[in-house]
Amino acid sequence: YVVFDKTGTMTQGVFEVTGVHHNTLPMNEILEYAALAESFSSHPISRSLQKAYGKAIDQSRVTDVQEVSGKGVIAKVDGRTVAAGNAKLMELEGIPYQECHSVGTVVHMAVDGEYVGHILIADLLKPHAEEAIRALKVAGIKKTVMLTGDAKRVADKVAANLGIDEVHSELLPGDKVAMVEKMLSQKNEKEKLAFVGDGINDAPVLSRADIGIAMGAMGSDAAIEAADIVLMDDDPLKIAKAIRIARKCMRIVYENIYFAIGVKVICLILGALGIANMWVAIFADVGVMVIAVLNAIRTLYVKNL
Repeated sequence: YVVFDKTGTMTQGVFEVTGVHHNTLPMNEILEYAALAESFSSHPISRSLQKAYGKAIDQSRVTDVQEVSGKGVIAKVDGRTVAAGNAKLMELEGIPYQECHSVGTVVHMAVDGEYVGHILIADLLKPHAEEAIRALKVAGIKKTVMLTGDAKRVADKVAANLGIDEVHSELLPGDKVAMVEKMLSQKNEKEKLAFVGDGINDAPVLSRADIGIAMGAMGSDAAIEAADIVLMDDDPLKIAKAIRIARKCMRIVYENIYFAIGVKVICLILGALGIANMWVAIFADVGVMVIAVLNAIRTLYVKNL
């Protein structure tokens, strides 16, 4: 099984603001509140809001920042309480909100407990994401799964575009761990589960999976530290190549084991029967070692895998 996070793993993590809808305040004012409230976060969505605002961020205007895990941010901007996040944050604050009919990541905005509109943000798929899923299926992967905190509509569309078998959306970081635990309990003992992620919230899941794969270029230090494999160029197509390299390596290891033990057993039998001489014994020792080393050199040739 290969389980993916969505943002930054299957998508580029480069968000762009594509619209402000159902707004009761001017668009620029809503973007200003959102950019300031999110200014202490390094999340790609926060960076996209600051980019859309397009002006220098004065963090001295922001106080009492509270990051609500998996939901958004609540902060005071110029003394006014600003809530910026998903629908779960609005429900947590008891603020009625408007659903967005466009597909994308939605940041709902409320100022002093009043809903003022939502910001629509789009994320692009990575160029090789669809090809990566096909390559995994060709490699014999039983099931591909995507876990994300995004809305169901967005997650379903991405999964359909990529050809992913199963998708679970609107998950908090703890929910992802629970979902991986559930899949681990359901699979056979011989089957392996790999989780692919990039963010700091993915670190617990990466360490819990049989194999953790982190995106090295844009991944957090915590995710990289927890992972077993790091993709330095963040190309998901390399996951299938890593599997092929690992399989080739293990195939060569078993070839050497069977060859070395087989030759030595044959030479032991021949020696016991009085047929083998010293030269056969030398081949069984030094000759087998040289052949095994030469066979192991094949692991270096992986470019065409």
